[in-house]
Amino acid sequence: MRPLLGLILLGFIVTPPVALAQEQSLKVVYPPSNHQTTAKKIFFIGTAASSGQVLINGKPVVRSKAGHFAPSFPLHLGENLFTVRYQNQEIQIKVTRASTQPEVPKGLAFAKDSLTPAADIAKLPGELICFSAITAPNATVSVKLGNQTVSLLPQPQQAQLPANSAALTAQNQPSAQSSAGKYEGCMTVETSGDLGQPQFQLTLDDKTMTQAGSGKIQILSPAQLEVVEVTADSGVARTGPSTDYSRLTPLPKGTRAAVTGRQGEWLRLDYGAWMNSKETRILPGAIPPRTIIRSVGSRKLPGVTEMVFPLQVPIPVSVQQGDSTFTLTLHNTTAQTDIIRLDDNPLISRLDWQQLPPTVGGGQGGVQYTFNLKKAQQWGYKLRYDGTSLVLALRHSPFISSASGRETRGLFKRQKSLSGIKILLDPGHGGKESGASGPTGYLEKDVNLVVSKLVRDELVKRGATVVMTRENDTEVSLADRMAKIDKEEPAIAISIHYNSLPDEGDAENTKGMAAFWYHPQAHSFAIFMQNYIVSKLGRPSYGVFWDNLALTRPASAPSVLLELGFMSNPNEFEWVTNSHEQKKLARVIADGIVEWFRSDR
Repeated sequence: MRPLLGLILLGFIVTPPVALAQEQSLKVVYPPSNHQTTAKKIFFIGTAASSGQVLINGKPVVRSKAGHFAPSFPLHLGENLFTVRYQNQEIQIKVTRASTQPEVPKGLAFAKDSLTPAADIAKLPGELICFSAITAPNATVSVKLGNQTVSLLPQPQQAQLPANSAALTAQNQPSAQSSAGKYEGCMTVETSGDLGQPQFQLTLDDKTMTQAGSGKIQILSPAQLEVVEVTADSGVARTGPSTDYSRLTPLPKGTRAAVTGRQGEWLRLDYGAWMNSKETRILPGAIPPRTIIRSVGSRKLPGVTEMVFPLQVPIPVSVQQGDSTFTLTLHNTTAQTDIIRLDDNPLISRLDWQQLPPTVGGGQGGVQYTFNLKKAQQWGYKLRYDGTSLVLALRHSPFISSASGRETRGLFKRQKSLSGIKILLDPGHGGKESGASGPTGYLEKDVNLVVSKLVRDELVKRGATVVMTRENDTEVSLADRMAKIDKEEPAIAISIHYNSLPDEGDAENTKGMAAFWYHPQAHSFAIFMQNYIVSKLGRPSYGVFWDNLALTRPASAPSVLLELGFMSNPNEFEWVTNSHEQKKLARVIADGIVEWFRSDR
């Protein structure tokens, strides 16, 4: 299970699931005794001997043949007390539901931490600077910044968006949120300089108070923008100034960009993306990076075609993969291109390019290169700077002979083997990272490893070379797992997991297999494996998801994450831990991989 949703339960004694099922004692593995949530309901995962009844607050619960249970109960705001009983045993659990609505003060005061901007910000001249505060209705609120004063006005009701995880429970519709007490307003400042902290003024019942905002405001000089260089191997670019915002194409180490805005420790780069300042260093005296590009070079190496883009400075880049196309955009770049050489290539049929117009706000625009590919399936790519030259490495199909450049898929189809194919398997979690828990306390990390080893053995029988990220109960960081994919460059990478749900989910009735992908090059593999496993084993389908997970993000190979069943479902848990069914599952996964490689794409 992915870390966001894994139920990491500490303090339980882990024993084999068969032994636990034979015990007579009552066991509740989720929620913990003092659980806090904002969900409107909560499920209980546990087990007891199959005879007799388990009662939660006096209500009998449905159980599996082995005695497992996972019922859901509604929660009211504040403390909710639950008593779980089996025969003469009793467990008490307190669940506190917190409100997602802001607390509106009744007197002359602003709500705690409601004044925004809450962090230091920097903007360009003429950009909107917006302020907000929460206080009692019918108040008069204003903000003074420099020599300007702006009124903050009461806002109409707006919808509240659920968390991203709501897509996993089919409850991802907006809900109404009261905006009572929410005041907002904006201004612009045309001249550069440090404006200090905004002063918020509140008047209520003929009484007035003033409170300084916690963030300082600066207006940048367009002629004196700082320039930063990416120091991380792969700088994380985002759509906004926090980790809540979506990821964009990572920036290679050495990339340079001007800073056109700040919010706290986040920098807005000149092509529009945001990056944490910890992944950069300031280049004193540097002017905003701009470059021209003339020729583009190519070189065919064993298993890869490298395209070389000679530049004056390393500028930001973006990638977009489509059906039979790979598009690379060089930002802040102007073409002086008259000639490009690209010989017949096993991967690329044609390279097209176009100059992009300047962006709104004075950005220089860029040059966009579109690689038209001979096959729809893409096998991975890497980006790096070699000095100031950008190098794009496009991996060949594993069936392309390095010597001749011809495809050898026909021989593979006849042999029905995986000879010459390297596959990476990632048994999810491990060590202290236990993942989800089944009703008996049996941990996801353990079944992940068992099934991954069975899949490995089946793949080896079929001729594959298999690399594992772990082969025992050790903790391997997500960064190390991703790095291993980049280092090993397998034909495909598969992360093996078992599933659970966020608190809003229906653990008692939710089950099935799921596949997760991120880069378009992994989509066909995710869809194929989902359909193949569901069909061959007659298992329910939970769905196929595009998801920003660490083990789906590596771009150097088609990478998918498989959730093979729900630890939290009482009945499916029995299938998950059945050794005979695990062996069948491993054979089907290996057969599915063979069939996917045999198909034409």
